[in-house]
Amino acid sequence: MSFRASLRQRAAALGRTVVLPEGWDERVRTAAARLEEEGMGRVILLTGPVGDDEADLPRVAELLRARKPDRVPDSERALEAARDPLRFAAGLVALGRAHAAVAGATCPTADTLRAGLWALGPAPGIETVSSAFYMVLEGRENIPSGTSVPPSGVLTFADGGVVPEPTPAQLAEIAASAADDRHRIVGDDPRVAFLSFSTRGSASGPRVERVQEAVARFRALRPDVLCDGELQGDAALVPEVAKRKAPESPVAGQANVLIFPDLDSGNIAYKLVQRLAGAVAIGPIVQGLAKPVSDLSRGATAEDIVDVAAVALLQSYSG
Repeated sequence: MSFRASLRQRAAALGRTVVLPEGWDERVRTAAARLEEEGMGRVILLTGPVGDDEADLPRVAELLRARKPDRVPDSERALEAARDPLRFAAGLVALGRAHAAVAGATCPTADTLRAGLWALGPAPGIETVSSAFYMVLEGRENIPSGTSVPPSGVLTFADGGVVPEPTPAQLAEIAASAADDRHRIVGDDPRVAFLSFSTRGSASGPRVERVQEAVARFRALRPDVLCDGELQGDAALVPEVAKRKAPESPVAGQANVLIFPDLDSGNIAYKLVQRLAGAVAIGPIVQGLAKPVSDLSRGATAEDIVDVAAVALLQSYSG
């Protein structure tokens, strides 16, 4: 079974609810129909501003007012804020009326993130909301001989869409969120590599030190997760190179979660792997929120929306 088929099958087994707040878009409507046809759970489809006859509107308004009383100081303004489809969708997730929301087909990433942060806030112990791409390399035809690809055929790339210049603390939290989601979404154990132009002190300077500090902080956050850094890309993925550059590393040559030092490198890398290696890029998947509110590329197809919805539903499962 392919990874994408497995993704959808495991999401369907949860029997959960996803809200799609951009139902005026044909791609979103097609995705909603596909999700229900494949038995992937109940879909709440919003087709515009939420009307006053919506039973959950007062509860969402109350939630938004409680979370930002300075922004919505009275009930009238709270109701106005809650009528926005993105905020209403995030509010339904916060209230437990839905398990996940997926938006971004027609709006910028910043709007989706703001709605999620307002209604939900970050996950416990995490301050940095970030994103990951799940790079599906199942075919392997274009993968050079000797490069390690996980049995799942999937690599996690983070961050590829949100934090431009992460601090060491933010890099550590990006890695923690990616590691937490890896088992839920892919089903294997994370092996985290913090990438750099240096491997284990082969170069020096502030940029190398920033990654080294991030590794130390990550180990404090997730002491049970295998990790290493700083590692060059080939040391992280090619066993023969790893033997020469980092022979005692617990993850070198077999990493499945790649943490990029900045947004430039992460975004460039995922697009190169997608275009040159023929990988399927699922994402950007928002990570680090208390509950899943995920983003879409505005160029997303209906099938992309179904895949991201499946990922978001799996993110909602803590078992």
